[in-house]
Amino acid sequence: MRSRNFLRTGCLAIAICVSSAFALAQTPNKSVQERLGYPANARLLILHADDFGMNHSVNRAIIEALDNHWITSASILVPCPWFLEAAAYGKAHPEADLGIHQALNSEWTTFRWGPVSSKDQVPSLLDRDGYLPLDTPEVAKNAKANEVEAELRSQIERAQKFGVHVTHLDSHMGALFQAPALFSTYQKMGAEFRLPIMAARAAEEHSVPPFGHMAADQILVDRVLEISPGIDAKDWTAWYEKQLASLGPGVYQVILHLAHDDDEMRGATFNHPDWGAAWRQHDFDMVKSAEFQNFLKQQGFVLVGWKDLAKALPDGSGR
Repeated sequence: MRSRNFLRTGCLAIAICVSSAFALAQTPNKSVQERLGYPANARLLILHADDFGMNHSVNRAIIEALDNHWITSASILVPCPWFLEAAAYGKAHPEADLGIHQALNSEWTTFRWGPVSSKDQVPSLLDRDGYLPLDTPEVAKNAKANEVEAELRSQIERAQKFGVHVTHLDSHMGALFQAPALFSTYQKMGAEFRLPIMAARAAEEHSVPPFGHMAADQILVDRVLEISPGIDAKDWTAWYEKQLASLGPGVYQVILHLAHDDDEMRGATFNHPDWGAAWRQHDFDMVKSAEFQNFLKQQGFVLVGWKDLAKALPDGSGR
């Protein structure tokens, strides 16, 4: 689920803006694909599912997609009600590429969650109802850096405690890209746990923000693609194929939102047509389709996960 504010809706089409000049000016001599042993003209692709652990409908779809290798990566919402099911899968499948979808928001109107930390320890992260806020501006406005750090650390440690072999970190609803202190804390968690963080060179929502400073050899993804509202269901697969076919050499991530259009998912997302039950069924149907799988092969994409990308980090930076 994405935010409803202008900071997010502007980035739902294919992300194409240039990241910070700082990062681009220091691009390493070798590309990420070359550092991983692929030719310079290779196109590496992560097919990634957000929101693992949100509910059973999401979990069923993501688990099926992981088991069938329709996706190469997923990230877990640790504060959510169905976290334990996602964690049990991660423990039983150490080979799975599972990150932590670092969450400071709880975006569904009647399906909410609070922090992993004790609420009295992170009061600045709560809305007036005692949950993580519905949208990102409230986080950027109210969250105190020390409380953000405590909560993000708690989410990672809880996943590890339940046996998840964590491969990377990313940001739910892009909240950690909204303010300098938030992004710095995001980077700190990556360094402390020796995990790559998802931050792209060319993207609006997930690029290194203008106020951020990130060494070029720490940035492992060139662009992030995510379908936008307004695409008709019959054109869903064609939209993805069009965006991917136009890409040159580099490393890319497609963010997918998978679930079944069932009673559980419709109840959770009843007033959210965008990123809701039908939307997630469309993504699921697309990514598992023979048409899309054949398209990827014909295009010569090399499917990778964050475990693979971590190997391109400077010595000692990754797992």
